[in-house]
Amino acid sequence: MAALPQIPIEQCQLKILCGSNTIWTPQVPNYFQRGLTGSNSLKFLPFKVNHGKKLWGRSFRCKVLGETDDVGFEVSSAVKDDLFVGFFREAWPYFLAHRGSTFVVLISAEIVDSPHLDHLLMDISLLHGLGIKFVLVPGTHVQIDRLLAERGSEAKYVGRYRITDTDSLEAAMDTSGRIRLLIEAKLSPGPSLTGVRRHGENSRWHDSVGVASGNFLSAKKRGVVEGIDYASTGEVKKIDVSRIRERLDQDSIVLLSNLGYSSSGEVLNCNTYEVATACALALGAEKLICIIDGPILDESSRLIRFLTLQDADMLVRKRAEQSETAANYVKAVSQEDFNRLGSNGSLPSQNGNGYSRRYNPTFQNGIGFDNGNGLWSSEQGFAIGGQEKLSRSNGYLSELAAAAFVCRGGVQRVHLLDGTIGGVLLKELFQRDGVGTMVASDLYEGARMARVSDIPGIKQLLQPLEESGTLIRRTEEELAKALHSFIIVEREGHIIACAALFPYFEEKCGEVAAIAVSPDCRGQGQGDKILDYIEKKASSLGLQMLFLLTTRTADWFVRRGFSECSIDHIPEQRRKKINLARRSKYYMKKLLPDKSGIRIDCTFA
Repeated sequence: MAALPQIPIEQCQLKILCGSNTIWTPQVPNYFQRGLTGSNSLKFLPFKVNHGKKLWGRSFRCKVLGETDDVGFEVSSAVKDDLFVGFFREAWPYFLAHRGSTFVVLISAEIVDSPHLDHLLMDISLLHGLGIKFVLVPGTHVQIDRLLAERGSEAKYVGRYRITDTDSLEAAMDTSGRIRLLIEAKLSPGPSLTGVRRHGENSRWHDSVGVASGNFLSAKKRGVVEGIDYASTGEVKKIDVSRIRERLDQDSIVLLSNLGYSSSGEVLNCNTYEVATACALALGAEKLICIIDGPILDESSRLIRFLTLQDADMLVRKRAEQSETAANYVKAVSQEDFNRLGSNGSLPSQNGNGYSRRYNPTFQNGIGFDNGNGLWSSEQGFAIGGQEKLSRSNGYLSELAAAAFVCRGGVQRVHLLDGTIGGVLLKELFQRDGVGTMVASDLYEGARMARVSDIPGIKQLLQPLEESGTLIRRTEEELAKALHSFIIVEREGHIIACAALFPYFEEKCGEVAAIAVSPDCRGQGQGDKILDYIEKKASSLGLQMLFLLTTRTADWFVRRGFSECSIDHIPEQRRKKINLARRSKYYMKKLLPDKSGIRIDCTFA
């Protein structure tokens, strides 16, 4: 057998198993190299082929809470401690971002009826303890259909809706009560107290998670539609936002049933997705999260990680002839109105102010959407279901249509997550690229490559910073020459932010320069948005590192992952042009492989 080639350990990867989770590190950390032998003597490892793909070096399979599997070395407690600390520090920005946010979580009936529910509710309880406010909307159709079959009755669907006869209503009420009790019971225990007592007694240890439910959903009968009597099937009339918010502010998780109550005192069986989408819109939730029983895949069976609102809209429209749900979406969102959207999927403002906030279609709880935005004025939410969903004849197109509808109504992020993946909620919310499909309405609002007509607007942004000495001066001729490297953010015809990326392809790095934000838009995250855009663009160009020169903005960049470096890290071609008299500081940032699925235009003119 031929000897395997020797590969430097610095080029190896580390495979970490944490429970059911698998994490590949870009390289073997220094402390792990030392932990393998207790010294720095291990320098080379044999080459390994994994699933037909070459990995640079041997892969180590390391259980965070146990021992290595592929190597006969115990992982020291120091290594485990370092990994534990590393995980927490990486999650720090997400703790800040999500704390105090309101998430509406739809749990599909398939997941409610599966063993995956227990761990999902455990993670929701954990996140609730971190300050996230939850409204849970559990699905019921699987349990209702099974209960009807056990009682000798048949489930009846027409289009997206169930025909709720007397037997179906009784089954729906029984199912709703059982699911409510099940979820309340699963959320009641709280976390394990093992090992925590050494930190002292605390009365909060014995407090269970508060779960609030009630008559938060007002409904009206669907009635007779095209000759079909839907009996006790309801449509969302209004969400009791004030009382839901009151419960959330009292630190309770709100459990919202799909059973609504009419003004005449009747119980009506509503569509779960209609309830969840209406609730997210009425509350103005930061996120709608749909926990479904499978992934959203493209035609090549690859996970779709990210879709802009416009991309999701186009996907749904293409299937309008094959899918009743897609056809209903097209009715709800007119093409004429959607053509007014930019590439980010948001409507321009109608108030005439140059730097006013982005316009969102106005949703009025209990009334619907405002006139002129292309949505039915009476629509409260978007219903999906029936035989199309049950048969999965169009995959998860129905869920995608609901996501696009909600984003179109003003909810900025919708996540479609495969609930069969262990810890899917934590992985999606606390990892950079997530593990599900995100539909977003405003990720890079108005960002695009600069054009010649943008030069005056760019110059206007840069001039105050040039005068203060923060940026070097550029003449209009110099600006025009470098224009192909500039990215701008445009809002209502005005340039509100700009930046430049100068790639050095041979060195696989790029320079970030000329970041500027309009004074009227500072404090709104526009600087972060354009820097993130640049990082995505650099990754798409194959660049592995960004660098910059600065005299007065070092703190801002350090907080965003840049670290000070020497001039030796700057490409030689760029070093020759540096004005040393400015005494600029040099900063760099290594780019991690981008798996987010967010597409950036890679074209440089």
